[in-house]
Amino acid sequence: MTPFFIGPCVLESEALVREVAEVLVKLQSIHKNHIQVYFKGSFDKANRSGYDSYRGPGLEAGLKMLEMVKKEYQLPTITDVHEENQLLAAAEVVDVLQIPAFLCRQTDLVVGAAQACAKHKRLLNVKKGQFLSPWEVKNIVEKVTPILNKHQIYITERGSSFGYNYLVVDMTSFAVVQELGVKVIFDATHSAQRPGSLGKSTGGARPAIPRLARAAVAAGCDGLFMEAHPNPSKALSDSTTQLPLQHIVQLVGELVELKLWSEQHPFLALEQ
Repeated sequence: MTPFFIGPCVLESEALVREVAEVLVKLQSIHKNHIQVYFKGSFDKANRSGYDSYRGPGLEAGLKMLEMVKKEYQLPTITDVHEENQLLAAAEVVDVLQIPAFLCRQTDLVVGAAQACAKHKRLLNVKKGQFLSPWEVKNIVEKVTPILNKHQIYITERGSSFGYNYLVVDMTSFAVVQELGVKVIFDATHSAQRPGSLGKSTGGARPAIPRLARAAVAAGCDGLFMEAHPNPSKALSDSTTQLPLQHIVQLVGELVELKLWSEQHPFLALEQ
């Protein structure tokens, strides 16, 4: 089953959570034989550009929302963790703990998250930092494989820094990381960001997201991460790169079809 991590950047309200969850339930029903949809939402976005930027409802309130999604909508969930004191509480509720890209080399956080995932039989998703090469991911994997099996570990590609305020995606990085025995998720929305380009907030190129997602599926990624919002321009975080919620059903349908085609037409094996 191909994992699709979809949802708002940050948990803004219960009403928003329910609106997104209803669409994701529809998605799961349509593609139940091919994908597993996870509701994505952050209870705290500690890595904001501006000091006064909205960060989220906090750990306790945010976990209540995510628990509601699991119980009422029967969707697994994924959320960011930024501090060691959040790990066990989050792992009690959430199915996938996610390490933000800027924190992927924080050994205590990464190892602690792996331990929390092992205790509660969860999955760990580590976003590859914009500053890391694909082969440096080996160091992350080696930190957590004494604790977790490789099938419990995801690495997310989200673009690499290219000068200032710009990210590029190396589609060959998927195969490099997959050689480590772990699955690679492609973050289509954050890869379209223009970090810091708006001064105290991050800009982005929303029209590039579907193109990047299609290219990543064709290049062999194992799953997709996409942030979506009913009204992206009014989103309290990442307003320039969240997808309109009403477009998600069509886009996911295209990506599933492309994924199935690519599985039936494997890459030509070439001698190195």
